Order: sequence, then C-alpha cells, then structure tokens
Amino acid sequence: MSTSSAPASPGATSGTAGRHLGWTLALLALAQLIYALDLNIVFVALPEIGADLGFPGQTQQLVVSAYVVFAGGFLLVGGRAADLLGRRRTFVVALLVYALSSLAGGLAADSGTIIAARAVQGIGGALLLPATLSLINTLFEEGPKRNRALAVWGGAGASGLTIGALLGGVLTENFGWPAVFFVNVPLAGLAALAALFVIPRDPARGARRRFDLPGACSVTAGSTLLVAALVEGPELGWGSPPVVGAFVLAALLLGLFAAVEARTADPLMPFRLFRNRSLTVGMSITFIYMATFGVLPYFLTVLMQSVHGYSALETGLAFLIPSVAIAAGTQLGERSATGIGTRRTLLIGFVIGAVGTAGLAAGFDADAGYGLLVPGLVVSGIGQGIVWTAMWIAAATGTSAQEQGVANGIASTALNLGNAIGLAVFTAIADIGTGGRTGDALRTATADGELLVVLLTAAGMIGGLLVTLALRRQRDGAGDSTTAVGTPADGEALATR
Repeated sequence: MSTSSAPASPGATSGTAGRHLGWTLALLALAQLIYALDLNIVFVALPEIGADLGFPGQTQQLVVSAYVVFAGGFLLVGGRAADLLGRRRTFVVALLVYALSSLAGGLAADSGTIIAARAVQGIGGALLLPATLSLINTLFEEGPKRNRALAVWGGAGASGLTIGALLGGVLTENFGWPAVFFVNVPLAGLAALAALFVIPRDPARGARRRFDLPGACSVTAGSTLLVAALVEGPELGWGSPPVVGAFVLAALLLGLFAAVEARTADPLMPFRLFRNRSLTVGMSITFIYMATFGVLPYFLTVLMQSVHGYSALETGLAFLIPSVAIAAGTQLGERSATGIGTRRTLLIGFVIGAVGTAGLAAGFDADAGYGLLVPGLVVSGIGQGIVWTAMWIAAATGTSAQEQGVANGIASTALNLGNAIGLAVFTAIADIGTGGRTGDALRTATADGELLVVLLTAAGMIGGLLVTLALRRQRDGAGDSTTAVGTPADGEALATR
C-alpha cells in the first residue's frame, strides 16, 4: 500500500493512509471541477448578464476573456508558489480567492465590477490548477497509482468543461445569472476548509530558496499581455494600436524573462526542465488539446443558441451526452496508459477524437437537428477524455517532486495559451462570412463558418497525433516506465511499502 511522502499521523496504518489519500483525491477532483466549470459556466449566461448590467454584445465576451487572460498570465507564478510556499497553502489560498471573487461577481451591479471579479477568479485559477496537479504528482507515485489518480482528477476536469454549460443553463434559467457566480462560494469555501483536514501538511522547508521576483513580474506581465492581445484581436482588429502594442510589449517582456532566467541562480522556470522530452511533448499536447477539443464547447454553444435558438436550459441539457462520454474517456485513458503506455494511448485518443469531431460536421447545419450531433459528440468526447488523462501523465513523468509545481505551471500555461489562440483564430474564421447578414442568412452563415471550424479542429487533432510520435516508444509491457527521456523522479514521490 502506498503512503504519502508527508508523515502519517501517529499510529496510522498503511490502510488508514490509503483511505486518507482517497479523501484527498476526492477533494482534488472537486477543486478541478470548480476550475473547469468556471471556464464555461458563464457562456450561456452572457446574454442575461449583458441585458441586466447594460453593456452591449460585443463587450460581453470580456466576462469570459478576463478570466482567460489573468489565468494564463499567472500560471507560472502559481506553479512556483506551490513549490516554494507549500502546495496545501497555495491550494487553500486559491480556493479562498475563488470564493471571494465569486461572491463579488454575483453581487456586481455594473460591467466593470463583474469583469474585475472574473479577472480575480482567473488569478485564483492560476494558483489552483498547478497546486492541484503538483499535489497529485507528489502524493501518488509515478506509474499505475498516479495514472489512476490523474484519471479521477481528469474525469472531473474534462467533464467540467461541458458540465459548466449544463450547470450554467440550469442556474440561469431558474435563478438568474448571479447564480453562476454564487454557486462557487459554498463549493470553494467548503473545499478550502476540507483541505485543512484531508491534505497532508506541507513538509518543513529545507534550504531557503529565493523567489525570482524579476522573472515572476516579467513573465506574468508578458503572458497576460500576450493572452489579452490574442483574446481581443478578433474584437478590436489585429492591426489596432492596443492589440499591436500588447503584442510588442509581450514580446519585449518575455524576452526579458528569458534573459533573467538564464542568469539567475534560482530561476522561476528552469530551462533544464525542457530536456525532459515527456514534459516538452506533454506541454505541446496540452496546447493542441485546448486549441482543438477545448474550443468545441464554445462553438457548440453558439450553434445551439444563436443558430437553433435553444434556451440556456436546453443548451445545458444538450451537453449531458458529451459530459458522460468525456468522463468515460478519462477512465479508458488511465487503463490504456497503464496497460500499453502513454504514447500509444495518446495516439489512440487523437485518432478517435479526430474521427468523432469530423463526424460532428453533420450537425453543423442551420436546419440540422440535435440528433445529427449525437454520434460525433459521443465519439469525440471519448477521444477527448482519453487525451486529457494521458497528456497530464506525460507532462508529469520524469520531473522531480520539488519541481512538480513549476512543471505543471508550464503545462498549464500551454493549455491556457492554446485556449486563447484557438478561440481567437477559429472565431475569426467562423465570422468571415457573417458580416452584414441578418435573420436566416446570418443563421446559415454562422452554421457554415462553424462547420469549417469543426473540420479544422479535427485536422488539428491529427497534428497532435504527429507531436505524440516524439514521445519515446515503450517496450511491450513496460507501461509508463520508459515514457520519459530526462531526469527520473528523485525519490520524493510516494514510495511503495
């Protein structure tokens, strides 16, 4: 039976420690569900938020993009904070930030307040995601135990991307838009309290390590500006002064960050981590995943509401089928990764996902019914779940315990950038033929533009398959033992007794 790297309570048996880890995993899965829900939960509520707070449709997207921008900008800092300040401490602080910012969002009386609340929520997400991942990757030993834990955590997260639309629809329809914010207050608050009882204490600090403040400031500002430019480019125009200026400043700041990291003795992001091929490939796959699979819920929501006229509740209910398919896929991903290795699992997942996503095209027609979407939603969802679990297994393999936070911050940053770039590019493509159209002509043009986007995301998944080939081929029966090329874990992960 495995035990935590932190000491168990006096007199605890290995069975007791195992049960404690079970409760810990349940809490980490809940935290990931909260994080994933907030990516999509406001989509279906945007029209009501705009109508109630009095800001026009073209600026309502700021409620979504404020979260994406600040989550993307602070992820590396969140990962390093988990390594240096303690994983449990960072986890608890992140949940409290979520609870307080959600309360502010639900009480917002104007557009500025709700956008600011979403920005703070994004910072909470940037602290929460790498802290949660690093807890899993240090409490569960590399191999089948960690694979299983990542599958449970991944099932909550991948399903949350679509359950967010369901819950957002139910809450908005029955209780109004503030409910999509208020729901986080008890969830995050209770999770923060439970963490004090079920997550092992942070170990005593060893040698004091300096926090790389110049690196943190430059990468946070640069990443935030980069994501902001990508998010606002389609709205303001790619040649507009604010967007061009943001890109230029982002490039300068990220260049400064690279120079700082090359010279500091204790960098925020040690570049030597990229010698671990499994982390590098895993990071690339998280980017591709979110730029392809991750943008589909947005375009499905637009199809259902803007083209077919579904209500918020109907749109939410339509996401039940893909949610179940994704959850099933995460479990298949864990079993496959343990049995045949991460590389083969990712290849299988991308093939299934590409086939299913291409099949979705049949339902992206102005006159098509929901039934035509179902086969594609099921197959694509299974592929999505398989890739989600396997890509985090790849990203965590071969990194030492004391650097799991920053490694997961790197992979999470790639995830967020993939979302921002994918939405920016595919939204621009989808809108090409909609200018000047109204009524049925607009509905048809919107569906046609999204049909092209669906086919392009399926092609992008093939690109993910090609990237996966860079992972080292595993020996038959070796499972994940030969996935990584780089430094093996240093023994601070869980030990098998």
